[in-house]
Amino acid sequence: MARRNRPPRTLNRALVTPEGVALNLKLASAGTRASAFLLDWLILIAVLIAATLLVMLLFWAIGKSYPTVFAVIWLLFFFVLRNFYFTLMESGARAATFGKRMLKLRVVARDGGRLTGAAVIARNLMREIEIFLPLTFLAFGAAEGFVDRWTTVLGFAWAAIFLFFPLFNRHRLRAGDLIAGTWVVENARRAIGEDLVRADGKAADLLRFTPEELAVYGQFELQRLEDVLRRDDADSITMVAAAIRRKLGRDDTIADRVFLDSYYRALRGELERKLLFGRRKRDKFDDAS
Repeated sequence: MARRNRPPRTLNRALVTPEGVALNLKLASAGTRASAFLLDWLILIAVLIAATLLVMLLFWAIGKSYPTVFAVIWLLFFFVLRNFYFTLMESGARAATFGKRMLKLRVVARDGGRLTGAAVIARNLMREIEIFLPLTFLAFGAAEGFVDRWTTVLGFAWAAIFLFFPLFNRHRLRAGDLIAGTWVVENARRAIGEDLVRADGKAADLLRFTPEELAVYGQFELQRLEDVLRRDDADSITMVAAAIRRKLGRDDTIADRVFLDSYYRALRGELERKLLFGRRKRDKFDDAS
């Protein structure tokens, strides 16, 4: 009976930013994350094959000298490639590798703050312990003949535990996400329509915002504001309006819904105008615009 009355699991999460704004996010499913990881590995394998051919070409050109040196160079390149690819890509403004971008995913901090370099490094270095180190040990150990059957079984069991770890927690976290304090969320962009501004929102035309006030937030926050307006929950609208007013330093008495309609319309127009000139502000942390 307890299991029957238990609420169904959902991937929707509420993330509260340091400004007190509640953002509704949807976690990436385990299947989607696995697909993104597979796409990234196909990219890495293609680069690795090209690098292997180059090393072989140099090996033959020099006259088959120093084979150990070339083997060490290849191993170092493989280590740097698989670590810095994920770290550098997720440290960028889009916080996503090519595989995540193809499936419209991104990495965010669970505390609602900015995704730090330390968190990105931590979550990706953990992948070495989770997957690469045991599999690399097994591959080279088997080649040298000093890995027995039980060691092989334990190595694959170790990798499998971490590989399927997201299936056994409701937040779909890898061990690296658990340590770094991150989520992988869906980043799908919906078309922003005029239907969000209700009929009584026409009064919002009377409310104006300065360029400095419109420069506070970016596309990510605009999408979250869109979610709040679509749900039309009175408590959420009151809380978000208060947070934005506090952030902008405004003290007007206009209704909260009209204020948000007005700011949404103005912010959307400002971001679209900048986009025409090639300046994209992805979120409130993006200063490149």
